[in-house]
Amino acid sequence: MDDRIKQAMEHTELVRAPRQELSTFGSSVVEYYVVTELMGNVSVVRDGKVIAERPRIVTPAYLINVEGFSDHARRYITMMARERPHESGVFYSYKNEPRGMNVVSEPIRQVISNLNTRIDEDKNTLGTIIKGVEELWDVSLLMFIYELSSRSLRTNMAEFDRRGFLDTDASGVPEGARDYIEELFEQVSENLLKAPELAVELHRWGLFAEYQDRFFALLRRT
Repeated sequence: MDDRIKQAMEHTELVRAPRQELSTFGSSVVEYYVVTELMGNVSVVRDGKVIAERPRIVTPAYLINVEGFSDHARRYITMMARERPHESGVFYSYKNEPRGMNVVSEPIRQVISNLNTRIDEDKNTLGTIIKGVEELWDVSLLMFIYELSSRSLRTNMAEFDRRGFLDTDASGVPEGARDYIEELFEQVSENLLKAPELAVELHRWGLFAEYQDRFFALLRRT
């Protein structure tokens, strides 16, 4: 591990965690403040929001067809797909939207206290404060995102399981994935611009041949 990244990990502190976990059946918007110490009584505050998209039920066989993984990660997924191709899991995706950066002439403890007060006044249950390292503040943010996903996983999986969404059919496709595909069909019927997203989802599950007549009939109707 890079020594600087290791240092950032060791000195990152989650000062205030969100009061609730990530939503299972919708997106979540996490308002964050990353506070770092520049020198003495000078602190830097970066704020923004992380949009956590609705958790998706996936299998290793599905993930093979998802772009964006490193070569090492893809080899691991391929191995999992051979051993347990239809084992259901949860996939989280995020979008970071930074707002800005402010240099504050106050000790870091005072800055954190003021931010806590602001979050309390706003009654923001997903507000969070992270104490990080100036040069690698984004590493501190990524650590928080990882921890938030890990903390939400058990609850999300339990809620999916209660609804039977983790059960797989004869094709090895989880019930929740079929449910999501039906939602996409509904969205395409109202907005044709969603059609590419539906097509991608069907191809990732290897289901396009099964749904293609319905897919093209929908395009012709719209």
